[in-house]
This record gives sequence, C-alpha cells and structure tokens, in this order.
Amino acid sequence: MAVQPEGSPCWADAMFADAEGAKTFYGDVLGWTFGEASSQYGNYTQAYADGKAVAAVVPPMPGQEGQSAWCLYFASADAAATAGRIRDHGGEVLMEPMQVGNFGTMALAREPSGAVFGVWQAGVHEGFEAQGVPGAYCWAEVFTREPERSDAFFPAVFPYRAKQIEDEAIDFRIFELDGNPVLGRMKMTDDFPPEVPPYVNVYFTVEDCDAAVERATKRGGVLRFGPMDSPFGRFAALSDPQGANFSVIDVTTTQGRMPDMTDVS
Repeated sequence: MAVQPEGSPCWADAMFADAEGAKTFYGDVLGWTFGEASSQYGNYTQAYADGKAVAAVVPPMPGQEGQSAWCLYFASADAAATAGRIRDHGGEVLMEPMQVGNFGTMALAREPSGAVFGVWQAGVHEGFEAQGVPGAYCWAEVFTREPERSDAFFPAVFPYRAKQIEDEAIDFRIFELDGNPVLGRMKMTDDFPPEVPPYVNVYFTVEDCDAAVERATKRGGVLRFGPMDSPFGRFAALSDPQGANFSVIDVTTTQGRMPDMTDVS
C-alpha cells in the first residue's frame, strides 16, 4: 500500500473510557475484530475488518476522561510543515508533531470553526489498509456552524479544490484531491443542540444500514438521523453508548440523481 497523497483521510481512532465496551459495541455493529493492546503506546488497539486495519480504540489520557470522539487523520508528507500551515491560516495546534516509534508522526489540531482533526506523517504505519468495504472507513464531513471559516482553512492547509452543491435546502461543500472527493463540509442547522460542538463526522461502510442501526440501538447507541436514502447510499447518523458520533452507510443502495455542483476554487 502506497502512502496516501497529502490531505487524504488516512486513519481514524477514538478514546474510550470503557475501551472494552467500545470493542464490544463496534465489534457487533461493524463486525470488527481487534488486535493486541499495545501497552507501550497507551494500550492503543487496532480494529480490523476482514483482517485489514481500519481504525483503533484507546483508553483516554489522564484528564481526558469522558471525551469520547472519533478523530480523523489527514496524510502529510511533513507534519511540522502542516502544523505551520494550520497556524498560519487560523487553526490551533493542540498537540505538536510527535513521533510514534517507527509507525509515523502525529499531530492534533483544531480548525478555525472548532472541529478537531489529526495529521499523520506515515512511517511503517501508512494508514487504512482498506476503505469503502464493509466495516471500513468510507467518508467524512466537517460539521460546522461557521462554514466560511472551514471553507477558507482546508484548501489553504491541504491541496484541495472545492465544489459547492447547488441546493437551497442545505449548505454543503465537497473538497477534492486530483478530482476525487475526499471530504465534505456541512453547515450545522438548528436541529443540532447548541451544546454539540463542531466535529468531523466519520462514516463506516455497512452491508445493510437498517440492520446496522438496529444492532447499534440494541447495544445502547442512539439514532440521531435516518436511515435515509441518497444518491451516495443509504445512511444513518448515530452516537455510540459513550457519546462518540459516527455514521454508517450502505453504498450499494442508492436513490436519486447526483446533485449539481459548482466549482468554487
């Protein structure tokens, strides 16, 4: 597997106070199996879909208990340079680039409207071993109340071109790399409670959206939206029992025509 191009979503992980509970939940909902916890790296534990690494779970660091959330990492050839661009364009570096053994170098940041994300400079760990197959990462969207700030930030930090969906009902933008869509940006509506901060919503692929939702809610997850048909697939938004937001999508079940988009970059 080749190193992902600059700005590609390349990895996802989440901290859980109850890591074993998270394993049980996602194992049931997404069919994940788990490797051995790495005590050298804070009991970081990789998740696998059909034997391929697709995500990881880890207990929280001291002082971060009760803050479960999925973090999406973007590929970088030089994490320090990316951190510099993040600062230059109004973002905040929450954790300076840190080498993680020979696996790679990571950083954590917050974009100007408030969503947290990661940066990953690959070493021997190049990121997702599979995407778009059942159990694996498929897509992500930045949910923000200040889209103009996110819209200016991401193409300045990463080599994105942007397209706006022509739909008066929603404010939705897609960022592309070399003509391929890699990230969405959705304006949060009043349907989102004010206490919900901006975040990056990660989508995982499932074979049957409704069945995945049923498994999730039986395990204590909360259905936030859907299931709903779209030209991209049948999807639903959920929160897991520890409060981490994510979505599931069946990309084989599509309905309607693709929306018109206008190039804005």
